[in-house]
Amino acid sequence: MTTVSRGLWVRYGGDPITREQVEFAAQHYAVALVQPGEREAARQLKELNPNIIVLAYKCLSSARRYEESAPYTSGVSYSEAEAQGWFARRLNGDKIEWNGYWGHYQMRVWDASYRSRWTQNVVEEIADSPFDGVLADNDIYGDYYGLNFPLEGAESIEVVHRGLDALISEAGQALNSRGKILVPNIAESRRDEGKWERHSAYGGGFEEVFLGWGPNEFLDANSSVAQIKQMMPSPQANLRNFMQGEQAQGEGRLTLLRASTDGDLQHPNFLMALAAFWIFGGGQWSAVTAGAHDAHNDTPWVEELAWDLGQPTGPIEGALGIYGRSFEKGWAAVNLTDQVSPALNFPGSGHANGTISIPPHQGMLVQAQDDGGLIIARRFDLQ
Repeated sequence: MTTVSRGLWVRYGGDPITREQVEFAAQHYAVALVQPGEREAARQLKELNPNIIVLAYKCLSSARRYEESAPYTSGVSYSEAEAQGWFARRLNGDKIEWNGYWGHYQMRVWDASYRSRWTQNVVEEIADSPFDGVLADNDIYGDYYGLNFPLEGAESIEVVHRGLDALISEAGQALNSRGKILVPNIAESRRDEGKWERHSAYGGGFEEVFLGWGPNEFLDANSSVAQIKQMMPSPQANLRNFMQGEQAQGEGRLTLLRASTDGDLQHPNFLMALAAFWIFGGGQWSAVTAGAHDAHNDTPWVEELAWDLGQPTGPIEGALGIYGRSFEKGWAAVNLTDQVSPALNFPGSGHANGTISIPPHQGMLVQAQDDGGLIIARRFDLQ
């Protein structure tokens, strides 16, 4: 029996997917992101759960020297990039290996011939596969990998931005024409107004650092709101409009979120992300997960991912980084600040009321039961 789930499975680690993981994932997750070589696992997932969405990982921005045979995690192989001259190069002619990622080499994403071949290769590989589409990684914003501009043909990172804009548009249209979707891992959309809207237009978007960069490294409240606003209906809306319970932008597109933890399933960031997922997505966003940096081999799961709070019964309430929202079947609250929240009333919707203060960077869910009782999910002690 499949669990109704808001769970996201980010499973593009190096270990092969096991049959046990396939069976667990088919039952527990709404969306799975896997390596392109896991075609048989994708087929099994779709067979066990026709409703699960399975995307194949592809890197937009690099080729991997250690990959000697297809299917490649990039759109072009290292040898093809070498033959065609698609490596980005420093002014002295050197290729650029990414800092912290051995064997990953930066591509000339601003080169139209590279974009055309990337698109051709990926569409040919995915079109007749069991995958629903592509998770396109490294839709970068900052210089995360030590490119150190200027480069040959690229005076600044804005050249890379324009190349990625074009690649996502070209590949997205081509995949859509074959009944597949493109979901980029959209970096730092809060710093580029409208980037989420543009890059999610071909199937959805993935925010890999939702509300923070690490288990104890958070966006401040204003930056968190700026990040969230990009996934809301109108990125240009002011905060008042943002708080009026509008539908998530691009209805029908995937909105995928991942928070950072130390790997402990009971880490409070998991529930913080899930509470924010409900409050700001209003039940319209697609799937959420949390985990340690580059920990992509396991099946992270918390029972609250299966909670269904129903439809919102009102707008988002609160301000200055502390927010709550009532639903048909419960209530959610989140504190995005560095201070303990004031006492909040919960859960509304005709159920027994109470008050609670939420510690910094924590979230809380309340689920109403048919007998009138409440189940409270939290990762902190009640005061």
